[in-house]
Amino acid sequence: MQSFVLRGIDAIACEIEADLSSVGLPKTTIVGLPDTAVKESTERVRTALLNSGYRFPQTRLTINLAPADVKKEGPVYDLPIALALLRADGTIEPSADGRPRLDTFLIAGELALDGRVRPIKGAISLAMLARDENVRGVIVPRANAPEAATVDGIDVFGIETLGELVAFFNGQAQLSPHETIDADTLIAEAQPAVDFGDIRGQEAAKRAIVIAASGGHNLLMLGPAGTGKTMMAKALPGILPRLTREECLEVTRIYSSVGAIPNGAPLMTTRPVRTPHHTASSPAIIGGGTNPRPGDVSLAHRGILFLDELPEFSRAVLETLRQPLEDGCVTIARSQGSITFPARFMLVGALNPTPKGAMAEDEVGRRAMEKYLARLSGPLVDRIDLHIEVPAVPYRQLTSKVRGTDTQTMREMVLSARQVQQKRQGRKPNGELNGRELDQMAALDESSRETLGSFMREMGLSARAYDKIRRVARTIADLERSERVEMHHVTEAVQYRLLDRLL
Repeated sequence: MQSFVLRGIDAIACEIEADLSSVGLPKTTIVGLPDTAVKESTERVRTALLNSGYRFPQTRLTINLAPADVKKEGPVYDLPIALALLRADGTIEPSADGRPRLDTFLIAGELALDGRVRPIKGAISLAMLARDENVRGVIVPRANAPEAATVDGIDVFGIETLGELVAFFNGQAQLSPHETIDADTLIAEAQPAVDFGDIRGQEAAKRAIVIAASGGHNLLMLGPAGTGKTMMAKALPGILPRLTREECLEVTRIYSSVGAIPNGAPLMTTRPVRTPHHTASSPAIIGGGTNPRPGDVSLAHRGILFLDELPEFSRAVLETLRQPLEDGCVTIARSQGSITFPARFMLVGALNPTPKGAMAEDEVGRRAMEKYLARLSGPLVDRIDLHIEVPAVPYRQLTSKVRGTDTQTMREMVLSARQVQQKRQGRKPNGELNGRELDQMAALDESSRETLGSFMREMGLSARAYDKIRRVARTIADLERSERVEMHHVTEAVQYRLLDRLL
């Protein structure tokens, strides 16, 4: 009997073996590094078999989960263990011509006490494993079938009860494969949750957001409470390029591994936005656990990680963001080995200028702002490309019936700049260019170099900030479809280093 082990977001083949022995007292033993949930499966399987009208073997049972050196977790083995027992005692008859064979499927599912089959985590990873292993198909709970059916090249059978599956393998009933999910159509039909047109004012901030989205740059917004920072962060995915099919499967695998795919949705079709609370721990943000699971930085893969009230986050938590911001992945080491989770996201931070939320208006307020902003480390601020101010919106603009720049307009600008980048450097956005690539693609003339040099000396900028400014300047030039990075592109890029001027 074939099932799987979910290691991180990857599926590993797992073979379930059952042996019935008449020697010794009746006893059920599960071996192969099972956790508590797996050990308890014998009671769920026993009750489900009896309530479904089948006999539970009253002999000495040994159930082996191979490979034996990999930890097995969760209730996904209930269904294959039940089938292995029924096959061992003859309830499921040996395969014959025209009858489906047990060994041609990967099977997973949790059993309810009445024989119903409940959803599991990682169904899409199971389907990918079946495709890579050239297995005929997978058998999963009915609720997981749409998710698994997004993988091409295999048959996906969704079931609701144990009895339905036993009848299928005994040739007494037919199961029809789930129809293949058209991921491209689902992606094309996905709509943003928030439209920039609903955000009054903030045209300067929207300009910076267009730049950030065009080049895949990290962004930090500074302003008093109630100015629309959170709304703009949630609207940002709507102006980014749509997920490709491969990216869609990447994101879905991550969410499937933690059981976080929205009910009824076969795929994650929009770029995710993760908004962890400032009290979140490092493992919650980065990932961790005895059997490591992805954290918010991985759940934000290909999307947005929005950290509201950035200075309120623990210093230790903020420092852990430095590796994924640089590498686009997170590696978690444990005694059994290390697991790498993808974590390529846009970081969007928001903060009030002071703990009270208001802008500094006098010397006392200025000192309070400096003290509050000092909670942010220089190395982290260096890794954020654009720092912008989001001021309070005047009453006249709040009550105006004139809509500001909307998502569609901003999206067209972003897609235009992305096309320029793709033609020049492939799928790598400007925000990921290294120093050598910047020397070639964002070369500065003599006057621009001198101007940038004077800014760096005046503001005390680091070498990393130097590269950040060149990346942003290259993106501004791409928005204008300019082949060269000109002086005004550099000057505008420097203006987006707000915290370098304040700290």
